[in-house]
Amino acid sequence: MASHILIVEDEYKIASLLKDYMDNEGFESRIIDNGLEVIPWLQNHHTDLILLDLMLPGKNGTEICKEIRRFSQIPIIMVTARVEEIDRIIGLEIGADDYICKPFSPREVVARVKAVLRRFSQAQLPQTGSDALIQIDPESREVTVSGHELKLTPSEFDILKTLHSRPGKVYSRSLLVTETQGYDFEGYDRTIDSHIKNLRKKIAVHLPGQDIIVSVYGVGYKLVLPDVS
Repeated sequence: MASHILIVEDEYKIASLLKDYMDNEGFESRIIDNGLEVIPWLQNHHTDLILLDLMLPGKNGTEICKEIRRFSQIPIIMVTARVEEIDRIIGLEIGADDYICKPFSPREVVARVKAVLRRFSQAQLPQTGSDALIQIDPESREVTVSGHELKLTPSEFDILKTLHSRPGKVYSRSLLVTETQGYDFEGYDRTIDSHIKNLRKKIAVHLPGQDIIVSVYGVGYKLVLPDVS
């Protein structure tokens, strides 16, 4: 069954171009051009990924992304003309999985969509001896820490899954991008820091005083599991 892509974009030429490329790649796609229509549509229809423009009439992409994350972890790729790094970080911190700046290559968008869908559907987590403390179900994409469910964005899940697969192994930012995004995108590796920051906050709620995601200065990050014996 073909994956469904929801294109939320109010510029007709851009929306039509994206739809043509998605359809040519075998996806099913739909266009919504007003921010107020997105949530009601999602509550009654299924989609596998959202291409979400930041500047929309009715309701902007930031507000829409926040609302979606209250009830769904569906992958979201934000599309915007804003190029400042702070906007990229904000977009990722509210739950977006990737970020594309206009003007863009439609082929790059297709590659990003395929990569996000691929990693979202992967189920390859090796189990470790930390099951009593951290449990990760790759099929349902659910995580529990000390018996408490952790609400993670798809990107946060994939980063934690990667780190958890080999505790103690140091992953560079660029390697985490490649492992979790499925491609190496220059400039994206610094946004890994934003995802790590959010992961630490969420884990700390259930493991206070234990920072299990450790920074290795000048290299990257590793997962250090506490001794639960």
